[in-house]
Amino acid sequence: MTTTNPNPSYPSWVRELHSPPNPKSKSASSIRDPPGFSASLTGKRAQLSKSQPHKPPTPEETDILKVKKSWEVALAPAKQLPMNAIMMYMSGNSLQIFSIMMVFMLFKNPLQALMQTNAVFTKYETPRTRGKMWVVKAVYVLMNLVALGLGIWKVNGMGLLPTTRSDWLAWESQREPVERAVFAF
Repeated sequence: MTTTNPNPSYPSWVRELHSPPNPKSKSASSIRDPPGFSASLTGKRAQLSKSQPHKPPTPEETDILKVKKSWEVALAPAKQLPMNAIMMYMSGNSLQIFSIMMVFMLFKNPLQALMQTNAVFTKYETPRTRGKMWVVKAVYVLMNLVALGLGIWKVNGMGLLPTTRSDWLAWESQREPVERAVFAF
């Protein structure tokens, strides 16, 4: 079997595979441009982008971008709260390895985030943004405390928090009865 002229006894798809059609030029294409597309506009845009060099951002613009990014980082724990709440609800209140691991992760991640608060925001802090960063850090700490509160809610639902009087019976003194009833024949 040769690639230039396959045997006519082969199916048509084999013949087309070995001798692909000639590529059409762009001008001879029968496919129309999509609605709203104009070749002249793309040429103008290309000329404009080549003629105007990109100027570097000013320090004020950079500081604004850093504050916006720091707000995104500060609100990230709040975006995880609904997912964590649903996962805690779906894992149930029984003591199983899955629910224990979920609760462990729910406590571990916010605690780590709280300990690394300053390290997280050092790359966004400049002398001009220092006044705005304390509010951002306060929101970040608050969102992580809410995540810890979700973990405490889950541990209480599992019955692991000593919140009832019966949990503290070891420290209760025995009551002395005022009267005693004795069974007589």
